[in-house]
Amino acid sequence: MLLRLSRCFSALCLAACLSATATQCCAQSAAGANEHPDSRFDLYGGYGYFHPMNSGIDGKQYVDISNPNATASFTGYFNHFLGVQIEGGYFSGEGEHRVYAPGCDNSNCDQLIYTAQAGPVFRYPLGSWVPFIHALGGGTRTNGPAYQSLKWGWGVTGGGGVDYILPFFNSHVAVRLIQADFQYSQVVYGPLQLPAGVVGGFGEIDALKLSGGLVVRFGEKVDKRPVVLECSAAPNLVHPGEMVTVTGSTADLDPKRKTVYSWATTGGKLTPSGPEATVDTTGLAPGDYVVSGRVQQGMKASMQAACDAPFTVKPYDPPAVSCSALPASAVSGTTISITATGTSPQNRPLTYSYSTTAGQIAGTGTAATLSTAGLSAQSITVTCNVIDDLGHSATGTTQVAIQQPPVPVVTETQQLCALSFTRDKRRPVRVDNESKACLDDIALTMNQTADGKLVIVGNASPDEKPEAAAERSLNVRQYLTQEKGIDAGRIEVRVGDTSGRTVNSTLVPAGAIFNDSNTELFDEKAITRTGQAYGVSGVHSGTSPHSKAHVPKRRHKAAISATPTGVSYSPPVAGETPPASGDLPPGGSTLSQLPK
Repeated sequence: MLLRLSRCFSALCLAACLSATATQCCAQSAAGANEHPDSRFDLYGGYGYFHPMNSGIDGKQYVDISNPNATASFTGYFNHFLGVQIEGGYFSGEGEHRVYAPGCDNSNCDQLIYTAQAGPVFRYPLGSWVPFIHALGGGTRTNGPAYQSLKWGWGVTGGGGVDYILPFFNSHVAVRLIQADFQYSQVVYGPLQLPAGVVGGFGEIDALKLSGGLVVRFGEKVDKRPVVLECSAAPNLVHPGEMVTVTGSTADLDPKRKTVYSWATTGGKLTPSGPEATVDTTGLAPGDYVVSGRVQQGMKASMQAACDAPFTVKPYDPPAVSCSALPASAVSGTTISITATGTSPQNRPLTYSYSTTAGQIAGTGTAATLSTAGLSAQSITVTCNVIDDLGHSATGTTQVAIQQPPVPVVTETQQLCALSFTRDKRRPVRVDNESKACLDDIALTMNQTADGKLVIVGNASPDEKPEAAAERSLNVRQYLTQEKGIDAGRIEVRVGDTSGRTVNSTLVPAGAIFNDSNTELFDEKAITRTGQAYGVSGVHSGTSPHSKAHVPKRRHKAAISATPTGVSYSPPVAGETPPASGDLPPGGSTLSQLPK
């Protein structure tokens, strides 16, 4: 097994080496592609190597064959390139079947492969070298890896090779250095007999076939063609200081004659080197230039050829830069990040700098920071500058919108009117009719301020029990909730000091905080309430809201007095007449709002 692998590896290495050598030689000999006549017919005979690749029947593998064998072909060409080929092959092993068929005898133990195929062939003559490829199909006669006898099947072959035309025998003899093919074949040996699996079966062979030998060529010589020279410059568009390489490609040269190359240029420093030349463009002004080449093998015109290769020197392109700010809009005092993105078409080194119409900017490279401390609202222009090592520069700008920080809005509480409980000596905690005007205004304010809350602070006089202050707060809340429909959750009741028999009201808008250290919350369950919470118009002021009350015949004018927390009311004085409409404050209410 190791010997077979070694043979396979050696064959592959040989094919690779020969192919590489042939390719290099073909490239070097392309100039003399027509020094040898193209043959009309080729007769080839060679010795080869057959390497099946993972092929067999029922796990029994075909093996390599390098014993006596032969490959022969006859090719006829329609023109310089295309033809038809007939190929036959014979490979014979030695005792390979004994591995799976120990009872075999004589030639039945040898692996045998015969092929007879035909198909198109394509060649490309390059002077002494003639590479070719072909695709063949036809019959294959082979035996199996065990007791399967020789049978015909079908197969296909594809591959190629290289011929080298010997410089003697008038170009009628060539050496086929390598012919490497991939061959696929199928042979049916009948039903596979199990369990042994050594008789019958379906044989498929994937194989690498290598061969080499001699080629006898039949054909006529052709007349020589004129020498050809073509030139190309790479690159053909450069900047000052860059190198230009000019390469001359020749055809139809006579390898027996001396070849002389000459070069000239309209600009730059020229360095010739056989079929190539280089031009140093340092110091050249932008413009178009031409390198001229010439090849000569004799004095005749057909032995000489010339060519031109133009190239262009262009000036260095300036750099470009873009400028961006993050964030692009901010309040005064924010530090802004500035980013510059510079590009140079020729990858020249770049240097960055920055400037601004307001604020302070600092930074190196592609990043900078803009300080906006102390700036008023305005639009700032930041400029990003870039310059390359040749002095070419570019600028980019970006805008930064500076805004003043928003002025914080301080929400304050609002003192509303105050209620006096000094008029009714007999019911000092009851909300009388005169106080309802104040409560009506409070209810209106609460409805207009849907997100506000109301704080009610009840006060008491020093000569009464402390619970009186709490009763007053609860009675005021009861009136607002039951009579005016104010949500009880929006009302907070508290008790204050002993400054008098009053109730103060404070509106607390959303965001405001009620902060009065002279007041406190109380436990409503601990308060025992007595009498009516408030008077009902047309009803006695007793505990029953359904009993009738005395209705005075005329309404007296109430005295209005100011207190430090709002407005208080005094009972009407006997004998006075109601105030005229002109005596009322604006809005028709008898309330008078004190300044805060």
